[in-house]
Amino acid sequence: MLKQRILTALVLLAILLPALFYPAPGPFTAVVLVLMAAAAWEWGRLNGCGALGSVLVGAVCLGLCAASWALGLAQRPLGGLWLAGGAFWVLGSAWLLHAGVPGWPRIPAPLRLAAGIAALWLAWLAVVQARALGVNFLLSVMCLVWMADIAAYFAGRRFGRRKLAPAISPGKSWEGVWGGVAGVLLLAGGWVLADAQGQALQPSFYTRVAGGGWGLLLAVVLGMTAMSVAGDLVESLIKRSAGVKDSSQLLPGHGGVLDRVDALLPTLPLALMVTTLLTP
Repeated sequence: MLKQRILTALVLLAILLPALFYPAPGPFTAVVLVLMAAAAWEWGRLNGCGALGSVLVGAVCLGLCAASWALGLAQRPLGGLWLAGGAFWVLGSAWLLHAGVPGWPRIPAPLRLAAGIAALWLAWLAVVQARALGVNFLLSVMCLVWMADIAAYFAGRRFGRRKLAPAISPGKSWEGVWGGVAGVLLLAGGWVLADAQGQALQPSFYTRVAGGGWGLLLAVVLGMTAMSVAGDLVESLIKRSAGVKDSSQLLPGHGGVLDRVDALLPTLPLALMVTTLLTP
Protein backbone atom coordinates (compact mmCIF):
# COMPACT_ATOMS: atom_id res chain seq x y z
CA MET A 1 0.00 0.00 0.00
CA LEU A 2 2.76 2.47 0.89
CA LYS A 3 4.58 1.71 -2.36
CA GLN A 4 1.37 2.30 -4.31
CA ARG A 5 0.76 5.61 -2.53
CA ILE A 6 4.28 6.83 -3.28
CA LEU A 7 4.18 5.78 -6.94
CA THR A 8 0.76 7.37 -7.47
CA ALA A 9 1.89 10.59 -5.77
CA LEU A 10 5.02 10.75 -7.96
CA VAL A 11 2.98 10.28 -11.13
CA LEU A 12 0.51 12.98 -10.08
CA LEU A 13 3.32 15.40 -9.24
CA ALA A 14 5.00 14.68 -12.58
CA ILE A 15 1.78 15.78 -14.30
CA LEU A 16 0.62 18.59 -12.04
CA LEU A 17 3.84 20.49 -11.30
CA PRO A 18 4.94 21.16 -14.91
CA ALA A 19 1.38 22.20 -15.75
CA LEU A 20 1.17 24.44 -12.68
CA PHE A 21 4.43 26.28 -13.37
CA TYR A 22 4.00 26.48 -17.14
CA PRO A 23 3.95 30.20 -18.10
CA ALA A 24 0.54 29.96 -19.80
CA PRO A 25 -2.46 28.74 -17.77
CA GLY A 26 -3.83 26.39 -20.44
CA PRO A 27 -2.12 23.12 -19.46
CA PHE A 28 -2.99 23.46 -15.77
CA THR A 29 -6.57 24.42 -16.59
CA ALA A 30 -6.90 21.31 -18.76
CA VAL A 31 -5.42 18.97 -16.14
CA VAL A 32 -7.78 20.27 -13.46
CA LEU A 33 -10.70 19.96 -15.87
CA VAL A 34 -9.93 16.25 -16.37
CA LEU A 35 -9.62 15.73 -12.60
CA MET A 36 -12.99 17.39 -11.98
CA ALA A 37 -14.64 15.26 -14.67
CA ALA A 38 -13.21 12.15 -12.99
CA ALA A 39 -14.51 13.37 -9.63
CA ALA A 40 -17.96 13.88 -11.22
CA TRP A 41 -17.88 10.29 -12.50
CA GLU A 42 -17.18 9.20 -8.92
CA TRP A 43 -20.03 11.40 -7.74
CA GLY A 44 -22.41 9.57 -10.05
CA ARG A 45 -21.26 6.21 -8.69
CA LEU A 46 -21.70 7.37 -5.08
CA ASN A 47 -25.27 8.36 -5.92
CA GLY A 48 -26.22 5.06 -7.54
CA CYS A 49 -26.18 6.14 -11.18
CA GLY A 50 -24.71 2.92 -12.52
CA ALA A 51 -21.93 2.61 -15.09
CA LEU A 52 -23.51 4.56 -17.98
CA GLY A 53 -25.15 7.13 -15.73
CA SER A 54 -21.89 7.88 -13.93
CA VAL A 55 -20.11 8.42 -17.26
CA LEU A 56 -22.91 10.81 -18.22
CA VAL A 57 -22.48 12.75 -14.96
CA GLY A 58 -18.75 13.05 -15.66
CA ALA A 59 -19.47 14.18 -19.24
CA VAL A 60 -21.90 16.86 -18.04
CA CYS A 61 -19.29 18.27 -15.64
CA LEU A 62 -16.62 18.12 -18.35
CA GLY A 63 -18.89 19.91 -20.81
CA LEU A 64 -19.86 22.59 -18.28
CA CYS A 65 -16.23 23.35 -17.42
CA ALA A 66 -15.16 23.27 -21.07
CA ALA A 67 -17.98 25.62 -22.09
CA SER A 68 -17.03 28.02 -19.28
CA TRP A 69 -13.42 27.92 -20.50
CA ALA A 70 -14.42 28.54 -24.12
CA LEU A 71 -16.64 31.47 -23.13
CA GLY A 72 -13.85 33.02 -21.04
CA LEU A 73 -15.91 32.84 -17.88
CA ALA A 74 -12.85 32.02 -15.76
CA GLN A 75 -11.26 35.34 -16.76
CA ARG A 76 -14.23 37.48 -15.72
CA PRO A 77 -14.96 39.02 -12.30
CA LEU A 78 -17.26 36.60 -10.50
CA GLY A 79 -17.80 38.29 -7.16
CA GLY A 80 -21.50 37.41 -6.99
CA LEU A 81 -20.81 33.78 -7.82
CA TRP A 82 -18.18 33.48 -5.07
CA LEU A 83 -20.57 34.97 -2.54
CA ALA A 84 -23.30 32.54 -3.59
CA GLY A 85 -20.82 29.66 -3.60
CA GLY A 86 -19.58 30.53 -0.13
CA ALA A 87 -23.13 30.64 1.20
CA PHE A 88 -23.91 27.36 -0.59
CA TRP A 89 -21.03 25.62 1.17
CA VAL A 90 -21.43 27.13 4.63
CA LEU A 91 -25.19 26.63 4.84
CA GLY A 92 -25.27 23.37 2.92
CA SER A 93 -22.54 21.66 4.91
CA ALA A 94 -24.05 22.86 8.20
CA TRP A 95 -27.41 21.36 7.22
CA LEU A 96 -25.90 18.09 5.99
CA LEU A 97 -23.77 17.56 9.09
CA HIS A 98 -26.77 18.31 11.29
CA ALA A 99 -28.97 15.86 9.35
CA GLY A 100 -26.26 13.20 9.50
CA VAL A 101 -25.96 10.06 7.40
CA PRO A 102 -29.74 9.30 7.42
CA GLY A 103 -30.49 12.73 5.97
CA TRP A 104 -28.55 12.26 2.74
CA PRO A 105 -30.81 9.67 1.04
CA ARG A 106 -33.85 11.84 1.79
CA ILE A 107 -32.59 14.47 -0.65
CA PRO A 108 -34.01 13.82 -4.15
CA ALA A 109 -31.41 12.17 -6.39
CA PRO A 110 -31.58 14.82 -9.17
CA LEU A 111 -30.89 17.53 -6.59
CA ARG A 112 -27.93 15.59 -5.17
CA LEU A 113 -26.45 15.09 -8.63
CA ALA A 114 -26.93 18.73 -9.60
CA ALA A 115 -25.39 19.97 -6.34
CA GLY A 116 -22.33 17.76 -6.82
CA ILE A 117 -21.78 18.90 -10.40
CA ALA A 118 -22.23 22.52 -9.33
CA ALA A 119 -19.69 22.11 -6.50
CA LEU A 120 -17.10 20.58 -8.85
CA TRP A 121 -17.69 23.22 -11.53
CA LEU A 122 -17.36 25.96 -8.91
CA ALA A 123 -14.11 24.43 -7.64
CA TRP A 124 -12.75 24.26 -11.21
CA LEU A 125 -13.52 27.94 -11.75
CA ALA A 126 -11.94 28.79 -8.39
CA VAL A 127 -8.73 26.88 -9.20
CA VAL A 128 -8.40 28.61 -12.56
CA GLN A 129 -8.98 32.07 -11.10
CA ALA A 130 -6.65 31.35 -8.18
CA ARG A 131 -3.93 30.32 -10.67
CA ALA A 132 -4.50 33.62 -12.50
CA LEU A 133 -3.87 35.45 -9.20
CA GLY A 134 -0.51 33.70 -9.03
CA VAL A 135 1.00 30.35 -8.20
CA ASN A 136 1.89 31.71 -4.76
CA PHE A 137 -1.80 32.49 -4.13
CA LEU A 138 -3.03 29.09 -5.29
CA LEU A 139 -0.41 27.12 -3.37
CA SER A 140 -1.09 29.09 -0.18
CA VAL A 141 -4.77 28.05 -0.28
CA MET A 142 -4.00 24.43 -1.13
CA CYS A 143 -1.35 24.22 1.59
CA LEU A 144 -3.93 25.43 4.11
CA VAL A 145 -5.91 22.24 3.47
CA TRP A 146 -2.84 20.01 3.49
CA MET A 147 -1.48 21.53 6.69
CA ALA A 148 -4.88 21.26 8.41
CA ASP A 149 -5.06 17.59 7.45
CA ILE A 150 -1.49 16.69 8.42
CA ALA A 151 -1.49 18.61 11.72
CA ALA A 152 -4.91 17.20 12.63
CA TYR A 153 -3.69 13.67 11.95
CA PHE A 154 -0.68 13.91 14.25
CA ALA A 155 -2.48 15.91 16.96
CA GLY A 156 -5.38 13.47 16.86
CA ARG A 157 -3.09 10.45 17.18
CA ARG A 158 -1.21 11.99 20.09
CA PHE A 159 -3.94 13.78 22.01
CA GLY A 160 -7.27 12.64 20.53
CA ARG A 161 -9.86 11.85 23.17
CA ARG A 162 -13.14 13.57 22.27
CA LYS A 163 -14.70 12.35 19.02
CA LEU A 164 -15.69 15.06 16.54
CA ALA A 165 -18.38 13.21 14.57
CA PRO A 166 -18.34 9.52 15.54
CA ALA A 167 -21.35 8.62 13.38
CA ILE A 168 -19.68 10.10 10.28
CA SER A 169 -15.92 9.76 10.72
CA PRO A 170 -14.94 7.91 13.93
CA GLY A 171 -11.24 8.66 13.53
CA LYS A 172 -11.57 12.44 13.83
CA SER A 173 -11.30 14.20 17.19
CA TRP A 174 -11.68 17.72 18.51
CA GLU A 175 -8.04 17.65 19.57
CA GLY A 176 -7.14 16.90 15.96
CA VAL A 177 -9.19 19.86 14.77
CA TRP A 178 -7.41 22.24 17.15
CA GLY A 179 -4.08 20.77 16.13
CA GLY A 180 -5.02 21.52 12.52
CA VAL A 181 -5.95 25.09 13.43
CA ALA A 182 -2.61 25.60 15.19
CA GLY A 183 -0.75 24.23 12.18
CA VAL A 184 -2.58 26.51 9.76
CA LEU A 185 -2.01 29.56 11.97
CA LEU A 186 1.73 28.86 11.98
CA LEU A 187 1.64 28.33 8.22
CA ALA A 188 -0.24 31.58 7.61
CA GLY A 189 2.06 33.67 9.81
CA GLY A 190 5.15 32.14 8.27
CA TRP A 191 3.85 32.69 4.74
CA VAL A 192 3.10 36.37 5.41
CA LEU A 193 6.62 36.87 6.78
CA ALA A 194 8.15 34.97 3.85
CA ASP A 195 6.20 37.14 1.38
CA ALA A 196 7.46 40.27 3.14
CA GLN A 197 11.07 39.09 3.18
CA GLY A 198 11.00 37.91 -0.39
CA GLN A 199 8.98 40.90 -1.59
CA ALA A 200 6.71 38.54 -3.52
CA LEU A 201 5.35 39.96 -6.77
CA GLN A 202 2.29 37.74 -6.41
CA PRO A 203 1.03 37.93 -2.82
CA SER A 204 -0.30 34.81 -1.17
CA PHE A 205 -3.84 34.48 0.11
CA TYR A 206 -2.57 35.09 3.65
CA THR A 207 -0.75 38.30 2.72
CA ARG A 208 -3.86 39.66 1.02
CA VAL A 209 -5.97 38.93 4.10
CA ALA A 210 -3.31 40.22 6.52
CA GLY A 211 -3.58 43.58 4.76
CA GLY A 212 -6.77 44.01 6.77
CA GLY A 213 -4.98 43.26 10.04
CA TRP A 214 -3.79 40.22 11.95
CA GLY A 215 -7.16 39.89 13.66
CA LEU A 216 -8.84 39.47 10.29
CA LEU A 217 -6.24 36.89 9.28
CA LEU A 218 -6.96 34.93 12.48
CA ALA A 219 -10.72 34.98 11.84
CA VAL A 220 -10.35 33.97 8.19
CA VAL A 221 -7.91 31.16 8.98
CA LEU A 222 -10.27 29.78 11.63
CA GLY A 223 -13.20 29.89 9.21
CA MET A 224 -11.27 28.37 6.32
CA THR A 225 -9.91 25.56 8.50
CA ALA A 226 -13.41 24.83 9.76
CA MET A 227 -14.70 24.59 6.19
CA SER A 228 -11.79 22.34 5.26
CA VAL A 229 -12.90 19.95 8.00
CA ALA A 230 -16.52 20.33 6.89
CA GLY A 231 -15.66 19.38 3.31
CA ASP A 232 -13.90 16.25 4.52
CA LEU A 233 -16.81 15.32 6.79
CA VAL A 234 -19.42 15.88 4.08
CA GLU A 235 -17.65 13.45 1.75
CA SER A 236 -17.29 10.94 4.59
CA LEU A 237 -21.03 11.26 5.28
CA ILE A 238 -21.87 10.58 1.63
CA LYS A 239 -19.51 7.60 1.40
CA ARG A 240 -20.94 6.15 4.61
CA SER A 241 -24.44 6.54 3.17
CA ALA A 242 -23.30 4.76 -0.01
CA GLY A 243 -21.58 2.03 2.03
CA VAL A 244 -18.12 2.50 0.51
CA LYS A 245 -14.72 3.36 1.96
CA ASP A 246 -13.31 5.28 -1.03
CA SER A 247 -14.97 7.27 -3.80
CA SER A 248 -13.18 5.00 -6.35
CA GLN A 249 -9.83 3.34 -6.97
CA LEU A 250 -8.68 5.73 -9.69
CA LEU A 251 -5.64 6.70 -7.61
CA PRO A 252 -4.07 3.46 -6.34
CA GLY A 253 -3.20 3.74 -2.67
CA HIS A 254 -5.12 7.01 -2.33
CA GLY A 255 -8.67 6.04 -3.27
CA GLY A 256 -10.45 8.37 -5.66
CA VAL A 257 -10.15 11.96 -6.84
CA LEU A 258 -12.93 13.09 -4.49
CA ASP A 259 -11.01 11.58 -1.59
CA ARG A 260 -8.12 13.88 -2.40
CA VAL A 261 -10.02 17.09 -3.17
CA ASP A 262 -12.96 16.93 -0.72
CA ALA A 263 -11.54 19.60 1.61
CA LEU A 264 -10.50 21.81 -1.33
CA LEU A 265 -14.01 21.96 -2.78
CA PRO A 266 -15.28 24.47 -0.16
CA THR A 267 -12.01 26.25 0.64
CA LEU A 268 -11.07 27.33 -2.89
CA PRO A 269 -14.35 29.16 -3.62
CA LEU A 270 -14.29 30.64 -0.11
CA ALA A 271 -10.76 31.95 -0.68
CA LEU A 272 -11.98 33.69 -3.84
CA MET A 273 -14.98 35.05 -1.93
CA VAL A 274 -12.75 36.50 0.80
CA THR A 275 -10.37 37.95 -1.78
CA THR A 276 -13.27 39.55 -3.65
CA LEU A 277 -14.62 41.13 -0.46
CA LEU A 278 -11.18 42.54 0.40
CA THR A 279 -10.52 43.95 -3.07
CA PRO A 280 -11.28 47.70 -3.22
